[in-house]
Amino acid sequence: MKILDRYILITFVKTFFSVFVIFMFIFVLQGVWLYIAELAGKDLDVSVTAKFIIYYMPKLIPLVVPLTVLLSSIMVFGNFAENYEFAAMKSTGISLQRAMRSLIVFILALGVACFFFANNVIPWGEYNFYNLRRNIAKKKPALAIAEDQFNEIGNINIKVDEKTGDRGQFLEGIVIHEKSSVRRGNYKVIIAEKGELKTSPTSNVLQLELINGNYYEEIIGKDRKKDLYKPHAKSNFETYTLNVDLEILNSDDLEDKKFTDRYNMLNVNQLRYTIDSLETSEVSSLKGFSKTLYNRSTFDALDDNLNTIEKDTTVKKDTTDIMDSAADKIPILDNFGTNDKAKILNLALNSSNSTLQIIDSNQRNFETKAIWLNKHVIVLHDKFVLAFACVILFFVGAPLGALIRKGGLGLPMVIAIVLFLTYHFFGIFAKNSAEKGSFSPIIGSWLATAVMFPLSIYLTHRATNDRGVFQFDALIVPLKRIFSPKNKLQLSESETKSFNYYKKYSIQELVQVIKGQGQYDLDKKPKEIALHNLLHRNISLENLRKEGLTIPDMLLKAKTLYKDYKDYSKTSLVSYSSGIILLVFHFIFKNNKLPEIANASLNLSIIAFVFFGIYVIVDAVVYSRFYKVVNLKGKSTNPLVLVLTLPLYPLKYLVLRNKIDQDFYYSCSQNIK
Repeated sequence: MKILDRYILITFVKTFFSVFVIFMFIFVLQGVWLYIAELAGKDLDVSVTAKFIIYYMPKLIPLVVPLTVLLSSIMVFGNFAENYEFAAMKSTGISLQRAMRSLIVFILALGVACFFFANNVIPWGEYNFYNLRRNIAKKKPALAIAEDQFNEIGNINIKVDEKTGDRGQFLEGIVIHEKSSVRRGNYKVIIAEKGELKTSPTSNVLQLELINGNYYEEIIGKDRKKDLYKPHAKSNFETYTLNVDLEILNSDDLEDKKFTDRYNMLNVNQLRYTIDSLETSEVSSLKGFSKTLYNRSTFDALDDNLNTIEKDTTVKKDTTDIMDSAADKIPILDNFGTNDKAKILNLALNSSNSTLQIIDSNQRNFETKAIWLNKHVIVLHDKFVLAFACVILFFVGAPLGALIRKGGLGLPMVIAIVLFLTYHFFGIFAKNSAEKGSFSPIIGSWLATAVMFPLSIYLTHRATNDRGVFQFDALIVPLKRIFSPKNKLQLSESETKSFNYYKKYSIQELVQVIKGQGQYDLDKKPKEIALHNLLHRNISLENLRKEGLTIPDMLLKAKTLYKDYKDYSKTSLVSYSSGIILLVFHFIFKNNKLPEIANASLNLSIIAFVFFGIYVIVDAVVYSRFYKVVNLKGKSTNPLVLVLTLPLYPLKYLVLRNKIDQDFYYSCSQNIK
């Protein structure tokens, strides 16, 4: 390895591991804060808490590693560019790809390591974390008696008014509800003035000695009639000792690991086997359900030879007519009386309702199975996605750092977080939608990476050619050539200076310039510049006519259509934007399980798109009428083009607004004299 490769690699590795440790620490703290309610008050050992954190850490790798790769690459290459180290490399003939060579090898090795980590370590962590979390959830809270509230200890609920003593062992104002294993409810109540807690470090029994109290218990017998008299037992006491078994507080085994078959606990081979089994089971279930519905229809039991046509011995009809009539009317019910008809229809209705209920219940069951299968497919592909994401995000961050030429934790941190949030948002949105079957789970797993892939190619290409991050000329110039009208008022640099010079002219002076050019048939540019200046001052055509200029009625009508088009097109743009925003909100609320708000957003989105469609047609009609009035050819609206350009309406809005502005100014310059 050459000195340059070693230098770049060591710099990147140092930054990578520093950023990795910082991000892992932040995400671990966030995880502890997330699960603090499950850990607090359970009297857990430090070893159990440490295991909880260790088992939680592997699931953070799919978040931490891609973000670390992105930020580290931006910081390192931004620092190289900021300190002109890249400039020195390029001056010696070393390209960006040559400088990235050692890091590409490192990132590829990191991607392979991430795959094996996702295939082996993450399932191990998920397996232990899930089981430990369930065991902690079942563990009883630690023994702690708070004042002025009921506290559950074993089979009793105790409330005290005040605690004293160095260990809080002396109690005053005691109320105890003792639970029974036979029946639910508070049937036994003990009230005492004072009490003392007595425990032994070697004993699992808590002794509660009560002083000066009363005992009350309702007696529930087998005879319901006697219960109407509310039989009960009560007594008072000077001292009463209550023993509570504390073994139940520590009876849960935190090392118990019963659950082993969740989708995130399996490696690639196990997932493939499970997916194959689930797909086979789903197909078998669908076949069984369809067979059940077919058998319920009793189709096989129908008598195909049932004669549904009553014979008429008095009137002879053509056999063909009879069969046609039977086929049209199928008068099976005509063979039964009124009561039998009602019974048959009622039976058919009940059978249909029953079948619909069976279909609804099984539909939910099949949807649950489909979601479970989709989760397995998503987790399977996520193991491969993690490896590719590291490589692709490196090719996003490294050239981006070289282009922005900023190192450190300032601007690179902001850019990295924005890019990663975009990547993460696409990933979460796609996976949630794919789980519910909106599209293929394979697409849901790979969508975020696929979105970043073109960006990585684009940035690498621009950094290699030493261009800026964004250069719009390559996009705007061809669009201008396509959409810009040939007949338009163009001002050169010298004419722009004349335009600015004419700004100090009054309206009457500008009118005289226009009249003089028309009268002596001199160069038309001063006239166009003067007219352009007047129109930019928002002087109406009616006022220009009053000033003595010749303005045809056609131009006044064109201005009305021009103004109408601007209003209608702006309304179309607002409707389109509202529809898109509401549609996005619909999917967001749907993924967050808010169906009512999601449906309302969808309905409002549909209304907005309906208004959009109406106003698009209206402004297309006004647009065509405008060009007919100003006598410019080739400006009519093609219905097919109108439909095809609807998804890109904002771009179309900008292009057509610019074009109609220029054509209106051109028409004014040609017709005003």
